[in-house]
Amino acid sequence: MARKIVLAYSGGLDTSIVIKWLIEKYNAEVIAFCADLGQGGEELGTVREKALKTGASKAYVEDLRTEFVRDYIFPMLRANAMYEGTYLLGTSIARPLIAKKQIDIALKEGADAVAHGATGKGNDQVRFEFTYYALKPDITVISPWREWSFDSRQSLIAYAEKHAIPVPATREKPYSTDRNILHISYEGGILEDPWAEPTQDMYTMMVSPEKAPDRPTYIEVDYREGNPVGLDGKELSPVELFERLNAIAGGNGIGRVDIVENRYVGIKSRGVYETPAGTVLHAAHRALESITLDREVFHLRDSLIQKYAELVYYGYWFAPERIMLQAAMDTIQKDVTGTVRLKLYKGNCLVVGRKSPNSLYQPDLATFEAEKVYNQKDAEGFIKLNALRLRVNSMLRGTRGR
Repeated sequence: MARKIVLAYSGGLDTSIVIKWLIEKYNAEVIAFCADLGQGGEELGTVREKALKTGASKAYVEDLRTEFVRDYIFPMLRANAMYEGTYLLGTSIARPLIAKKQIDIALKEGADAVAHGATGKGNDQVRFEFTYYALKPDITVISPWREWSFDSRQSLIAYAEKHAIPVPATREKPYSTDRNILHISYEGGILEDPWAEPTQDMYTMMVSPEKAPDRPTYIEVDYREGNPVGLDGKELSPVELFERLNAIAGGNGIGRVDIVENRYVGIKSRGVYETPAGTVLHAAHRALESITLDREVFHLRDSLIQKYAELVYYGYWFAPERIMLQAAMDTIQKDVTGTVRLKLYKGNCLVVGRKSPNSLYQPDLATFEAEKVYNQKDAEGFIKLNALRLRVNSMLRGTRGR
């Protein structure tokens, strides 16, 4: 039986219950760990006090914002990762870092177990535990949702009320949220009906497009070797860039998606996500790549995006195949340097300009005006050679009476 447990603690509904439950169930010392990933809010300032008051023997609160953006979000953006063509993986990418730090604390404190508050139906349990086992194969993992008798968030709320544990979820707004510097997610509760439109009070990192300014905002994002490094000509740290871009894009109603996604465990789930800065950076990065990457490299890389996104979504951040794909993605980024100009207007993020010292775009080749570089008659032989197999196939079908 576990003697000392390091818990991934957020101060939310589930993990607030988990501290007390772990103490009662295992008679163990519980060390709470909360990662500051840019979620902000009053709860971060009081999370240590709340964890100790709920029963934790120690509470770590670590500012991981720079590491999160630099070593997790930026590599994912360099790969243009987007799960099922829509989700920018804001929750998925946070879990490996949290779990990694849990293992670090477990080693420091001599803990023999780690725990998380993810449900037995979701993806997060997989993401946490894949990371635990990848970094410390002999660690004991405790997943309360797979053990306790609570069967719903309402039963958790009732338990919290009974034991006077303050939690952010209520019977009126029982949906689950997860926020960091990349996004905020909403799941459960009133969102479980995929026909129901999200309510206006759910906007957090952005305003609704209807309330966005009536005039467009133009911005320029500077890139160096695939990473965004500046905004409107001013170089910024990774965290500063994200914070400013979140404010600008969010203020223009940009970043919301409402999807039904396929969880790794086989369940379809409806989620609403706000990813203001991430939405802009995804569009900007692809625009810059369009003038700096060779066609075949571009197409081959795009064929790998779905697999890469799946690996992040499923929790394989520390798996050898993700690391291999990352190396391939990063190899082609050395020339992705330049500036992208975007027009932000009432929920729309439009690329209106791109330039690079490494641009492969040649106006004298692309022009429809008179030029001397490209002989249009050469296209005839090119077409006939590439159409040869089509002609042969058609002739043979005719010969065989097909």
